[in-house]
Amino acid sequence: MAKITSIEYFRVLPRWLFVKVVDSDGNYGWGESTLEGHTEAIEGSLNELIIRFVGYEADDIEHIWQTAWRLGFYRGGAVFMSAISGIDIALWDLKARRLGVPIYSLLGGKVRNKVAVYAWIGGDRPKDVEAQALRRKAQGFTAIKMNATEDLGWLDSPAALQASVERLKAVKAIGLDVGLDFHGRIHKPMAKQLAKLLEPHQPLFIEEPLLSEHPEAIKHFSQQTTIPIALGERLYNRWDVKPFLESSSIDILQPDVSHCGGISEIRRIAAMCEAYDVGLAPHCPLGPISLAASIQIALSCPNFVIQEMSLGIHYNQMTPPDAGTYDLNSYLKDSSVFDVKDGFVKALTGVGLGIEVNEVEIRRVSSDPKCQAAWRCLEFHGPDGAVREW
Repeated sequence: MAKITSIEYFRVLPRWLFVKVVDSDGNYGWGESTLEGHTEAIEGSLNELIIRFVGYEADDIEHIWQTAWRLGFYRGGAVFMSAISGIDIALWDLKARRLGVPIYSLLGGKVRNKVAVYAWIGGDRPKDVEAQALRRKAQGFTAIKMNATEDLGWLDSPAALQASVERLKAVKAIGLDVGLDFHGRIHKPMAKQLAKLLEPHQPLFIEEPLLSEHPEAIKHFSQQTTIPIALGERLYNRWDVKPFLESSSIDILQPDVSHCGGISEIRRIAAMCEAYDVGLAPHCPLGPISLAASIQIALSCPNFVIQEMSLGIHYNQMTPPDAGTYDLNSYLKDSSVFDVKDGFVKALTGVGLGIEVNEVEIRRVSSDPKCQAAWRCLEFHGPDGAVREW
């Protein structure tokens, strides 16, 4: 069997980290280890994993995953799991390419022919949502997501919540479904007020109404609203997910294939969700490799509901001066694979991930000094100077 001969990573604009694995027969695969705002930490973790896994059989994806998980002793967490994710996705891409099939063929085949998608509007401090929603509708989207609020205090003025209701009403009036991301920036005293105000206007879901580190509060919150509750981008493996399923406190799980251990782990998480009647809506405000991997899961997962994609997301505009403009399709040879029509993206039919990345452009951007500054998370502070949730 062919051995892994090299694992490389590439820091590219606007804020992504791509991984390439090559075996001794010349086969290759691409993965994505993006963890927004923590690029250098992921690179350090990848350096450790590269030393371990060069020389392993590339075909033994599960053995490599279990080795990374079990022999590291300290398990889980955003950084470690994101590093595993990039390598795991690349190994699935390599294996499927070698066999000449899409990844979903190795996961039992597809259960649908197209994937429902949504895109972002509004930014971190939502504004101009009506105009942005009209542009998304013209692009073929039938659903969008936006932050429910600006940053809020632990207990803020109730008047701060009314703008959220008006934004939801404005976008729904255009004829779009709307997911509202509380972004974990709203705490209990405000979250329960906001959910009650939003409920008559029927958002598609509310995301991270409270931070995931408060499962007991989320369970209590879920009993107070009929709006579907979604979360999961800050859950990094099946053991993190388990208590939320057992408590019946969520309706939609949003694991991120580049954060939760790659294709190997997200497919296990999807099966767990199905057993608890919970839908899967993979988190993905990231790059094209992560999106392609998410779509491979979506095509093969019976309880999939809708897929996030980062086309035109505000974070993609946050690049250094004179570094150029980069978006979801910037590193693809054929961007038509992600075309949106009537709210759907067609099944990816190519081998592996179903996309072809432009390696020349990836290497050029990765080595360009103007592009080397790692993306940083934003900082929000209240009027008293205290830190507020991003």
